[in-house]
Amino acid sequence: MSESDAFVRLVTAHERELLRAAWLLTGNWASAEDLLQTTLTKTWQNWGKVSAADEPLAYVRRILVNTHLKLAARRWKAELPFAVLPDQPARDGTTDSDLRAGLVKALAGLPPRQRAVVVLRYLCDLTEAQTAAALGCSIGTVKAQASRAMAILRTNPALAGLLDVEVSS
Repeated sequence: MSESDAFVRLVTAHERELLRAAWLLTGNWASAEDLLQTTLTKTWQNWGKVSAADEPLAYVRRILVNTHLKLAARRWKAELPFAVLPDQPARDGTTDSDLRAGLVKALAGLPPRQRAVVVLRYLCDLTEAQTAAALGCSIGTVKAQASRAMAILRTNPALAGLLDVEVSS
């Protein structure tokens, strides 16, 4: 199998998962698509290292998160574009898009490293070890960042229905 075939196989098999992670990191589809494109470009440029890694997908996730953190550190944050999609309301009057919008807004309020931990650990369903590998840190750091992030998220009124916890006003 050629190098390009192996790259195409990896991208084809994991594109949706990577795009979802990018969306959760950035908060909107346009930025997520840009982030994924940049990630895949960097992956191809370093394909020799990526393909030689024990877990190439973990390497790609690390490129994705590092690229996001680098861009987040220098990006102007006065605008947060996102589209409101019409969904059927739930019995309590909320819609899935309301919960999604609340989650995206709550994630946007976290520091970039905490946001990356929450996205990888809970929304991409990685283990603590996989999350630590993707972020290039220790498992203890992942646990600490996750704990701090969840404490912040538990106080967010927009997530009260999603997390099934009481939120203090």
